[in-house]
Amino acid sequence: MTRWRPRLPGGAPLMLLAAASSFLLLTLVHECAAGLQHTVAAAAESVDAAAITVHKCCARDEIVVVNMCRSANITSTSPWAPEFSASREDDATAGSKTLPASSVSYKLATGFPNCKSRQQWLVYHYHGSGDRLVLYPSGKLRHYVLKHQNGGSEEQHQRDYIIDHERSFDYVQGFYCLDKVIDIDKPDSNAQVAVICTPQVPSPWTDVDYVMRRVVNPACQAIAMTCLLLVAVVHFVLPQLRDLIGNMVTTLAGCMIVARIANVVRIFVEYNGPISYLMADAFLYISTLSSFFWLNAMGYYIWHTFKSRNVFLRITDGRKYCYYSLYVWSCTIAMGGMAIFAHFILDAPDSRNDINRNYSSHPSSAPPIEGAIGWLGVAVIFVPVMCTILVNLFFYFSTKTVIKRMSTYGQIHHKMKYSFDMFSKLFAIMIVDLTLFILSWTQDDILFYVHVIFNPIQTAFILYVTVIRPKRVKFLLRKACCYEHCILPCCRPKETDVQAGTEWGEEMMAFNTSDY
Repeated sequence: MTRWRPRLPGGAPLMLLAAASSFLLLTLVHECAAGLQHTVAAAAESVDAAAITVHKCCARDEIVVVNMCRSANITSTSPWAPEFSASREDDATAGSKTLPASSVSYKLATGFPNCKSRQQWLVYHYHGSGDRLVLYPSGKLRHYVLKHQNGGSEEQHQRDYIIDHERSFDYVQGFYCLDKVIDIDKPDSNAQVAVICTPQVPSPWTDVDYVMRRVVNPACQAIAMTCLLLVAVVHFVLPQLRDLIGNMVTTLAGCMIVARIANVVRIFVEYNGPISYLMADAFLYISTLSSFFWLNAMGYYIWHTFKSRNVFLRITDGRKYCYYSLYVWSCTIAMGGMAIFAHFILDAPDSRNDINRNYSSHPSSAPPIEGAIGWLGVAVIFVPVMCTILVNLFFYFSTKTVIKRMSTYGQIHHKMKYSFDMFSKLFAIMIVDLTLFILSWTQDDILFYVHVIFNPIQTAFILYVTVIRPKRVKFLLRKACCYEHCILPCCRPKETDVQAGTEWGEEMMAFNTSDY
């Protein structure tokens, strides 16, 4: 028996194949759409992650009007849009060029910053203000505090974009917000306001550089001035020391005191104005120049005394001092005037603006000091100093040769021998101090610190060479201040002091029988 089997129509297999194909196609389309949607979402998430966050104080459609958030439609102005600086963060022309907001991927976050323990502070940036706000494409906000506020002239307007002397503070995202501001008193459509969290400024007492320049340097200058003042007073008060050499030492110490006073004044008037700093700078260099001229006059006098056959000249020490003073002060005033003239007239403006001889708190990164004498003026001052050093070297070697050849010499030559010894030691001390002073102009802080520390040591050496070491000066001091009735036994005169007095023809003083 044959089993019956139902038969499908002839087109049924084609219909099943078409249905299966349609199902597979729909499934493939669905999977492609889902994958595309996932890709778009991932791309959007990556774009959002790459976009920087710019913090806006008010809502998106609001601006600041007289310290209050108001709708931009009420004020008939456009809402605030960020302006990013096209300059690098280490560029000196910050804010001169801006990027369009569309070229930077950013997203706005409205609201004021949460400063926590810090204080909120308002900073306004408008034409002519002393503050400048610069937003970088990285999302960092930099606040420049300008030293000079800008006015309406073209030159001052250019200073609004070229930073000369400023301090800057950086604020990362979350510690600031920006917005447009409209003020009734200062209508400026481009004015901006920033609410910032005050930066945590470290204590200057923890900064070694600040302590060295603002505390240790003035203290060392005070110690140096005290030592030099003792030298000047001793050689001025004691009548036996008021000869020509003593008057030269007194004037030399006075010039050094004026130079150190000018140095201290220069430390504290650095940010007060260019005129004050220029005056202090000029006094410092001119006083240094005069001290080397006085040392040169002393060397010439000693050299001339040993070279002269007749030392008993009919010229008093007072008249000689007037002649030497005329030489020193005329040369000092002439060279100082030429230096000031060269600074204002001959020196290039760029050279005057680039002076930074290591006086500010951070010389390697600090801006140039306004008011400092330019390099041409400094050269006019220190070229004569170098010339006096060369001439003094000639005086030293020539006089030393004459002393070696002398077999016998009288009282005046005996006195000049001690004066020559003092001159040679003063010459060496001042050369070392000048070398360290010039090296302190470099950008190496260590050299400046060495100069600061050596300053009181140098003056202590001068005190030792001119007052403490000479036996005659010690004898005269004990005779005048603490002879037999001194409280301290160590300060009472000894037999060696009496012998020291006899070396100078002062044996009558040793016996206390005459006011020599």
